[in-house]
Amino acid sequence: MEPIIKTYDWGSHEALARLQGRDTPSAGPEAELWMGAHPAGPSGVTRDGRTRGLHDVVSEAPERELGAECVAHFGGRLPFLLKVLAADQPLSIQVHPDRKQARDAFGVQAANGGEGPYSDDWPKPELLYALSPFEVLAGFRTRTEAAAVLDGLGVEGLRPVVALLESGSDETALTAALGALLEQPACDREPLVREVVEASARLADERGPHAQAYGAVVHMERHHPGDLGLVASLLLRHRILEAGSALYMPAGGLHAYVRGVGVELMAASDNVLRAGLTTKEVNVPELLRITDPAVRVPVVAPRAVAGPGRTHVFECPAEEFTLYRTELTAEGVPLVPSGGPRIVLCTQGTARLRGPDGDVVTLHPGASCFVPDSDQGVTVEGAGTVFVAGAGLAVHLP
Repeated sequence: MEPIIKTYDWGSHEALARLQGRDTPSAGPEAELWMGAHPAGPSGVTRDGRTRGLHDVVSEAPERELGAECVAHFGGRLPFLLKVLAADQPLSIQVHPDRKQARDAFGVQAANGGEGPYSDDWPKPELLYALSPFEVLAGFRTRTEAAAVLDGLGVEGLRPVVALLESGSDETALTAALGALLEQPACDREPLVREVVEASARLADERGPHAQAYGAVVHMERHHPGDLGLVASLLLRHRILEAGSALYMPAGGLHAYVRGVGVELMAASDNVLRAGLTTKEVNVPELLRITDPAVRVPVVAPRAVAGPGRTHVFECPAEEFTLYRTELTAEGVPLVPSGGPRIVLCTQGTARLRGPDGDVVTLHPGASCFVPDSDQGVTVEGAGTVFVAGAGLAVHLP
């Protein structure tokens, strides 16, 4: 495959170039390595000496490429997008709709001229596997903890928000607090953010129970000065994923990636509603409608897959995708999963994929290939690590 590099401003000048064995630093920021058939950046696939976009390859023969079960369920569309994410700066605080919300909202938007925050009618759950320690904001704190974090700043302008958090149920109070922060009168925004950042800088040095979250505010302010998302970020759980751990971002779960390098697997959608740390539109009413404070963003423990290989699967509720990690040995073992559309990414060492007819594809770090459903009986060998993205059907359908 020929992946697409997205050069967003928040990207790294080192991580993707180092992964692919290129000179560092890169000429500009490199944020995401895309592997898939998404129309905003379809990968190239070379077959018989000819390179074409994966989206064209899939549309030409969907059952051959995806398999009948995948086509029946997803309408002939590759349901996932695999990425390597390299964040040197914080991404926006954001949330994604579930399938019904996306379908309904996109339909209404299309009927009203097409302008609006939805780019398609698909959900966008995500799974992030940390290749390096990865700092994230993921899911809401409890109501009482959020109140304590904000109250601990000693900022007078936050007292009404703290009062909201100290009354009502968790979900109602947290939604009200988020709305109150994001809908601050224009004249109050700059002084409120300034006081919160100053207080966060002081508390980050005191090494209290929330020092890392306060420190994240100081870090994010360097890239998003004056942004109300800096204040709203304190409503969210702050954590640092250790390398080798994974986090699942379900629909309705508010989150932000702060910094780190990881493998990200998601449904093939662009539907994003932002809450801050961005220069793009923040549609507060729609954000609050989609956000569900009750949604937790869990760490996903890998489960060993039965068989001769050293493969683990990161199971999550998403029907669009499943992520597998295989530690390679010199002895060839069956590629997992064995069918459906698969994208194989090498992150370490060397991997050799061997077809039943003897054809071999060799992958080095940062290289990937697409394995269609029609290629059955593929084995993999080598010394290193590969990640395989597949549809979630094998895990979630009876």
